[in-house]
Amino acid sequence: MTDLVTLAELGGPLAAIGGAAYARHAYPSAYWSTVGMPVSVARLLASYTSTMDACGLTVPPPRWRALAVKAATRREVRPVPPRRGLIRPTSTGLRVRLRLAPGQEPADVAASAERLRHAWGVHAVYVRDVKPGVVELRLVGFDVLRKVRMPRRVADDLLRVPVAVREDATAFVRDYRTVPHELVLGATLSGKSMFLRNLLTRLATQPVVLVGIDCKRGVELAPFAARLSALATDPNQAAELLPALVKEMEDRYDLIKARQGIAPGTPEELITSDIWGLPEDERPAPIVLFIDEVAELFLVATRKEEERRDEMVTQLIRLAQLGRAAGIYLEVCGQRFGAELGKGATMLRAQLTGRVCHRVNDEASAKMALGDIAPEAVYGACAIPAELPGLAVVGDTSGGWSRIRTPYLSLADAAATCRATAHLAPDLPALAPFRPYVPPVPVEDSRPVATPQPVTE
Repeated sequence: MTDLVTLAELGGPLAAIGGAAYARHAYPSAYWSTVGMPVSVARLLASYTSTMDACGLTVPPPRWRALAVKAATRREVRPVPPRRGLIRPTSTGLRVRLRLAPGQEPADVAASAERLRHAWGVHAVYVRDVKPGVVELRLVGFDVLRKVRMPRRVADDLLRVPVAVREDATAFVRDYRTVPHELVLGATLSGKSMFLRNLLTRLATQPVVLVGIDCKRGVELAPFAARLSALATDPNQAAELLPALVKEMEDRYDLIKARQGIAPGTPEELITSDIWGLPEDERPAPIVLFIDEVAELFLVATRKEEERRDEMVTQLIRLAQLGRAAGIYLEVCGQRFGAELGKGATMLRAQLTGRVCHRVNDEASAKMALGDIAPEAVYGACAIPAELPGLAVVGDTSGGWSRIRTPYLSLADAAATCRATAHLAPDLPALAPFRPYVPPVPVEDSRPVATPQPVTE
């Protein structure tokens, strides 16, 4: 009996430790909510003042306070840390706001983020400037990019869709109204197609015209044909589709000019320079053009193909330069996009404001994507491991960058979403000749295989 009691006393804690270790690896969110968060909160509360002092984030107290402490208690006056607000737990970490002491700036706290991470036992610490004198610490409890789960509450709108998860546990939102055109680079099996798949299916639920150019015979975009308003599967078809888009852009500019030429005395809100200022009943539907393997549009073998290439590149540059006001946006994907592709490649890349770089085969490819907007992000892109497909580095023209990862979405589920939302595709007569053929879905025959026979004696 004594042995059984001893075994129960030892086996219970060992089972709890083993279960916690398994949950930390297999279910990090559950482990954080039950074990990690209470421990981190206790560390933060117990060591807040000493940690801030060790990080150099404390300042001498005001003179009146120092005199009051000496007069009342005769104790030594200690430096004052930033005033801490309430600790708000989340499903992935903690949030706490700090009111900076006089003479401090957000960069001082950001420089100590790595020290705070080790002191409080969390995966990462990120600093966000809320308002003058106030910063927010976002403590992430575990690696949210290892097993991606999109945040539940993400506000989406027309042409504004969440696509991936950032390393600080927030959603990466693709906003075409803010960043009209984007370049997505990545080697084979890097997750570039998964990014494109998530983006396309998110847009499929909105009244947006989706157009695709897939020169790999349509193997990437053909499964979404039910939702696409136009699809080109080779350079010859792309050479016919691009002039139609340019013509549609010119027609939309004529519509905008007609609105600008209204009579004097018209209210200012009715004067516009893009389609978003038009009345809703006159506004044409926005168009998003997806180009998979853009290098296939540049590669030529004969003089005739070279002339076709120059014409297509010119039309793409026109769409990139002038398409935003007409509601036409570009999503250009490829493995490499450099000057060696030919004339116009660098000029087209300069028009693509957004940059997403997945794992690439060499440093030069990463520089093509991020070197001209966020040089520090190049090293982050080169460090992406092959065993984490979907992991990417996203940069913007402000020089900032962060890591993101796209959640897994099967091709069957994405195709089913496009079939279910096919009725949302706006009618655009200019693209009717390029609408892809969608084979009808076979209907299962509910009749029995064998014809029943009457029972005879």
